[in-house]
Amino acid sequence: MTFQEGGSFEGGRVRTGRGGKIAAGGGGLAALVVALIYVFSNGQVDLSGVAGGGSGADTTEGTIGDCTAEQANTDPSCRLSATIQSLDAYWGPTVTAAGVTFAQPEVYSFEGAADTACGSASSSTGPFYCPPDATIYLDLGFFDELQSRFGAEGGPLAEEYVEAHEYGHHVQQLTGVMDQAQRGGTGADSDSVRVELQADCYAGMWAGRAATTVDPDTGVPFLDPITADTLEQALSAAQAVGDDHIQAQSGGGINPDTWTHGSSEQRARWFTTGYEQGTFDACDTFSTDTL
Repeated sequence: MTFQEGGSFEGGRVRTGRGGKIAAGGGGLAALVVALIYVFSNGQVDLSGVAGGGSGADTTEGTIGDCTAEQANTDPSCRLSATIQSLDAYWGPTVTAAGVTFAQPEVYSFEGAADTACGSASSSTGPFYCPPDATIYLDLGFFDELQSRFGAEGGPLAEEYVEAHEYGHHVQQLTGVMDQAQRGGTGADSDSVRVELQADCYAGMWAGRAATTVDPDTGVPFLDPITADTLEQALSAAQAVGDDHIQAQSGGGINPDTWTHGSSEQRARWFTTGYEQGTFDACDTFSTDTL
């Protein structure tokens, strides 16, 4: 899914930082466990204990600068900045039309480590949304892990799906879902799974309208229409981070009683539901008995 020719994006929307490395408990399987626990996390758990301590203090700070559409199509940092601005433009009116006051999330792209209101995060933590500071945190190196470790197809829409999923958690914060859900539980029918599948559905809502969402600064639609091939990038990413797929990769048996995010099939299906139907009602994972 590429940004339309002629588009341009003002810098400053995404903060960046480079911090000291946090020990991840010995590497190998331990590092994998950290990534699996927090991949696409909704920020419900304090990160500091899992990360293994160490200093997450940032040693450098900055922002992603101005980008053209051509740069956003080739550079992950520019793509992140442009995608967030597309998400802002879509969710602002969508949330407002639902009678909810809209506020943009902060977005922080870091290397090494970062201090957050949810605790100290490391690169092995994976992307997550932290409700106490309403901030999306991610290390762009995760997208390499998504392919090499989790087996995703890769591609721009795979990256954009991850970013849109985390933005979906912010929408849940705005609408009160984060406060109302019992996010500490596990199991195939748990609120934790319902929260994650709804964020997948919200990512699909954005993707389905991204090619018709117009940049208010340039009057140019953000993205080219999605093709079947590019859609498969997002579906592959969603499937790669299903609980059943992750459990199989870790060498253990598949146990739905411990799920917190949903199966590969569920994650891809709820993304597709949002993509095709594009409404809050269609994405209401809390009112259905069949996830």
